[in-house]
Amino acid sequence: MLDGKTKIGIDRIGVYVPDRALPLTDLAAARAVPAEKLLHGLGVHHMAVAPVYEDSVTLAANAAVRALAMAGDCGRTDPGEIGLLIVATESAVDHAKPVSIFVHELLGLAASCRAYEIKHACYGGTAALMTATEWIASGVARGRKALVVASDIAKYPPHSAGEPTQGAGAVAMVVAESPGLLALDVGASGVHAANVYDFWRPLDRSQALVDGKYSLDCYLAALAGAFAEYRRRALAELVALGDGELLTDHLAAILYHTPFPRMAWKAHRALVEDDWRTRADRAARFAAEGEAIARRSYAEKVEPSLWAAQAVGNTYTASLYLCLAALLERGADRLVGRRLGMFSYGSGSCAEFYSGVVAPGAQHLAREIGLAAMLERRRNVTVAEYERHHATASLRAEPAPERPPRDFAGPFFYRGTDDDRRAYAHV
Repeated sequence: MLDGKTKIGIDRIGVYVPDRALPLTDLAAARAVPAEKLLHGLGVHHMAVAPVYEDSVTLAANAAVRALAMAGDCGRTDPGEIGLLIVATESAVDHAKPVSIFVHELLGLAASCRAYEIKHACYGGTAALMTATEWIASGVARGRKALVVASDIAKYPPHSAGEPTQGAGAVAMVVAESPGLLALDVGASGVHAANVYDFWRPLDRSQALVDGKYSLDCYLAALAGAFAEYRRRALAELVALGDGELLTDHLAAILYHTPFPRMAWKAHRALVEDDWRTRADRAARFAAEGEAIARRSYAEKVEPSLWAAQAVGNTYTASLYLCLAALLERGADRLVGRRLGMFSYGSGSCAEFYSGVVAPGAQHLAREIGLAAMLERRRNVTVAEYERHHATASLRAEPAPERPPRDFAGPFFYRGTDDDRRAYAHV
């Protein structure tokens, strides 16, 4: 075991989103619904569209390349330093062979690296991060680092209620001792699990089944349970509340699993109310001014993390970590030394509320994330193009009919199959 003073957490972070996007104003017009229903009701203005040469493998590998390439003052991460690779996804390309082993090959990781895939709906990325963190904390890593990748393509049937909540992308995190970006509060998280049928995908289906209203209720119930346990641990191990203080006062930002940005508002409104009602001297004021209090807190602690989700849409396992990358890219300089709260939810269900402190010097590394620049390079597609990509995405047992364009942000793409064997290439 490492000593309790050793910091462990996210050392590097890389993000990758497809080079195609659909404006939701165009989708609203094609589906004859008011644009405001999507832009305001969901809080999204574009959704990423995965072309036929992209899948969960290429998204993961392309994000990982960026994480390993982040230099900072200590230089890039040598692939030979990675002793554990975990890819979290609910968009797997094979029922048995893991996405991780394709990524392992594309990145040129050592044969002595343990590699596997993990699944628990949108919670999978956090399950992978916690597993990697605890692997290092146990001492088994022997100085090596872990690479955690959350990669997904959120897909629902055209014309369905879930169609505007699609998206695609991946976030890769190098997890290490003395992290350069975020030192996690190891062991202080709160967890909540319950067997529910709010979102699921039977093996014979390519698209998920979802009970939308019930899923929102399950999300909020899991948030309440996870935050209550986090509160107990945080007050015992991390913070001491002064007179009149709330636990959320000690969190400079709070990030949420974001299937659509308006969900983050719903979640934060509920969490702030829970926090205020823990103090008798605050409960009466919240009853009178709760909406205004919650909106002020949301504007300060949540909104700065949502700009990328608004432009990408749902990324399932990567959703929370897309928000983290977005927050750090534009706000790390004001957050150094401050604690962030993070909530992860996966349907089915499991949830976790945890925290971490932004590391000294994180602002220099965060400038290398390049998320805004990646979004600016995308090309908008028409509704007809989106529908063609959507229809062909489930037919990828044939050679891919398209190759990436010359300005592809890659570098890896899906080439097609040969004798039922998936093949990938470098541009």
